[in-house]
Amino acid sequence: MQFGLNFFPCIGPDEKPAERYFREAMHLCSLTDELGYTHIRQVEHYFKPYGGYSPNPLIFLTAAAMCTKNTRLVTGAVLPAFNKPLKMAGEIGMLDGISNGRLEVGFARAFLPHEFAAFGVSLDESRRRFTEGLSQITMLLKNEKVSSKGEFNSFANITSLPRPTQKPHPPFWIAATNTPETFAFAGQHGCKVMAIPLDPPKMRDLIGTYREAWKKAGHAGSGHVMNTFFMCCAPTREEAMAVGLGPCNTHLKGLADAAKEWLTGASTKDYPGYDKLMAHVLADTPRNRCRPARPSSAPRRTSPRCSAATTKRSAASTACRCTSRRATCRWRWQSARFGCSRKR
Repeated sequence: MQFGLNFFPCIGPDEKPAERYFREAMHLCSLTDELGYTHIRQVEHYFKPYGGYSPNPLIFLTAAAMCTKNTRLVTGAVLPAFNKPLKMAGEIGMLDGISNGRLEVGFARAFLPHEFAAFGVSLDESRRRFTEGLSQITMLLKNEKVSSKGEFNSFANITSLPRPTQKPHPPFWIAATNTPETFAFAGQHGCKVMAIPLDPPKMRDLIGTYREAWKKAGHAGSGHVMNTFFMCCAPTREEAMAVGLGPCNTHLKGLADAAKEWLTGASTKDYPGYDKLMAHVLADTPRNRCRPARPSSAPRRTSPRCSAATTKRSAASTACRCTSRRATCRWRWQSARFGCSRKR
C-alpha cells in the first residue's frame, strides 16, 4: 500500500493566515520523499473556507515540486468549467516539465452552486463545459497545430507550449461523486476515477458502472479507483473519537455552508439527485457514520476477488485538513486506490 498527502483546506483568515498555511503545507510536502509518501494532491475551490485556500492546485503543486524529488503531483481536481483550455494546457505542460514528469491531472465538473454564480456560468452548462474543455485540453497536449470550434471555446492552428514531458500527456483522473454518467465517461475514455462515497451503498454500483464502461471501451485491466473518506488513526477508539470528531464536524460544516444552495432550489438538470444527496450528507454526522469496532480477536473478512497483487497495487492518500508544527497531523482525510470494488 502507498500513502500520500491530500491538501483540502477548510479554513479562513481568522483561523490561519494564508502565509502560515502554505508555509506549514510546504514543510509537510518536503517530508514526503523521506517518509516514502508517493503523491501530493490538492483540490480547486473558491471563495469559501471550504477549499477557498486552493483556487489553483497547479500553483500549489509547482511549489511542492521544488521541495520534492520523487513524489507524484496530483490535481484533485482542476475545473474546466472555470478555466480556458488554452491556458490550462500550457500550465499543465509547464508543471510537467518543472517536475520532470511527475504530474497527474485530475479533472472535475465542479459542484458548488455559489462558484458557478460567481463565475457567471450556468449549472445547466456544467456537463457540456466539462466534456468540451477536457477534449480540447487533451488535443492540445497530444498534438501540435490544433484547431477546435466549440460551444464555449474555439481556436485555430495552436501548438501549446511547453510540450508535456510525459507522452502523450500526464495520466488523467476524473472526479466523480454521484452521477453514473460521469463514472461511465471516465471508463469510456480510459481515465482513472477519484470518488467520494458520500452515499456509500451506492458507490459499489457506480464503480461497477465505471469498470463496465472501461471494459466495453477495450481498455486493458479494470481501471483505477480512488475513494476518499474520513479517517482518524489513534491507539484506541476513544482517543480517535476525541481527536477526530471536532475537525470532522468542522469540515462538514464548511461543506454545509458551501453547498447550501442545493437545498434552496439550485438547478439539478446536470446534477440529478444532488439536492437529496446533499440533504442526506448535511443531516449526517461523523458519529453516526462510526460503527462499533471489530474485536481484535474477530477474523478479518476478505474478498475472493482481492489478490495479493491487487493489495500491492493499492495506494492510500492521506490529506491534512490543517497543518501543524509537528511532522504529521493526527487529523486526516484518507483516500485509497482499490484494485477491486469489494470492501475489505
